[in-house]
Amino acid sequence: MKRLLSIGSIGTFILLMVTNMGYPQADKEILSKKEAQAEAAVDGNRYTIGAEDVLYIHVWKEETLTRTVPVRMDGKISLPLIQEVTAAGLTPLQLKEVLMRKFKEFVENPIVSVTVVEANSFKVYVTGLVRSPGVYRLRSETNVVQMISLAGGFTDWANSKKILIVRKEEGREKRIKVNYKRIMAGKDLDSNIILKAGDTIIVP
Repeated sequence: MKRLLSIGSIGTFILLMVTNMGYPQADKEILSKKEAQAEAAVDGNRYTIGAEDVLYIHVWKEETLTRTVPVRMDGKISLPLIQEVTAAGLTPLQLKEVLMRKFKEFVENPIVSVTVVEANSFKVYVTGLVRSPGVYRLRSETNVVQMISLAGGFTDWANSKKILIVRKEEGREKRIKVNYKRIMAGKDLDSNIILKAGDTIIVP
């Protein structure tokens, strides 16, 4: 009898060990999902949808209309009933209003939500003498000083007085000069401009 109790106790101990080992893994998976959701989150009031973004369109109580769709290179998305809709150039809230108007032709009082699950379109390029040059995908309003910080700051030989921002507007290339030192000294604060998709920051 004692032997049976001993075996039972050992079995219980092993079961508890296995169970406890499983929880941290589950916690990690939950945390990873939350981190992924946080990373994909964008400002619905300010973020401008662009090509290559991926959107989750949810129509309440209409599962056949709810789906995840990519924004094509022509700036449009395809949805049931309303077919093609231009999404590029709109914020998620603006697109929500457009979709609600279009779905009203088929659904009574449609409740629509638009979530950017992959923000791929807002790319800024940083090159030159910064510690981490490369392509950065921005999910919220970012100015020059903030972008330099995201790129790890300047290297030892960088000339922060002559930063150049190359921007395309209406098919033409525009060059904007920025003096980082003057901005940090509280002067020429207007040159700490908000970056736009496609901007290239060059640090000589």
